[in-house]
Amino acid sequence: MLAWLRRRRSPPDIPPALWQGTLARYPFLAQRPDDELQRLRALAAGFLAQKEFHGAHGLTVTDDMALDISAQAVLPLLHLAPPASPGEALRWYDDFVGIVVHAGEVLAQREVVDEDGVVHHYSEVLTGEAMDGGPVMLSWHDVRDAGETARDGYNVVIHEFIHKIDLRDGLPDGCPPLPSAAARQAWLDTLNGAYETFREQVILAERFGGEPAWLDPYGAQSPDEFFAVACEAYFVNRPRFAGDFPALVALFDGFFKPNRVVALASRPPNAIK
Repeated sequence: MLAWLRRRRSPPDIPPALWQGTLARYPFLAQRPDDELQRLRALAAGFLAQKEFHGAHGLTVTDDMALDISAQAVLPLLHLAPPASPGEALRWYDDFVGIVVHAGEVLAQREVVDEDGVVHHYSEVLTGEAMDGGPVMLSWHDVRDAGETARDGYNVVIHEFIHKIDLRDGLPDGCPPLPSAAARQAWLDTLNGAYETFREQVILAERFGGEPAWLDPYGAQSPDEFFAVACEAYFVNRPRFAGDFPALVALFDGFFKPNRVVALASRPPNAIK
């Protein structure tokens, strides 16, 4: 159990040196305006108070590591509640407590049943995983290098926590909870259009030697993975992302930016449709 990051009822006071260390390691955080950094620090403190970190296979999760993960995890929440109410934004993540940190990639054993009822077993290499109503798993190797991989639009923490936001309405479809059926359909039309274009680019690159996509090709797996991959780039390398996906920038700004603050209802977030 870490000496400082014990789970508690009230947010901890993040030591200045610890906070500055995190900002130094992740320029995409440090480059934000001062008011956003203050809000981010408050959100990270609240997140630390609510979550429990576990190192897998003997890995020790230090205070630096826990704060690095927390600051990136709450970045998508920066404007999802009024500035004075960070606890309200954190309700987006209240379906779980545990965060399991592995030193590196994890080889997961999978099982699927095809249309004929035949069971297939296979292995999948993971750098992270978010379970509906369950814990989040992260590769520390990928978290640690996020300051460098931001140039490629890659961030495993944001990826997995976007999945958590996507799942709040119970549907892993690349659409977060929205206030109306019309808003939802408009979102899916825009996202799926970009997804199909991206998927075609990935296929052309892999099969026919076409120009590789800038975003992680893993986003071509499905619309929900594309949403998570796109959000990684949106939050850590907005200029490059905006050049490639202007329609998605406008779409994401409408949900994540302050000109459209998402007010969580008084009912639990998992009831929001």
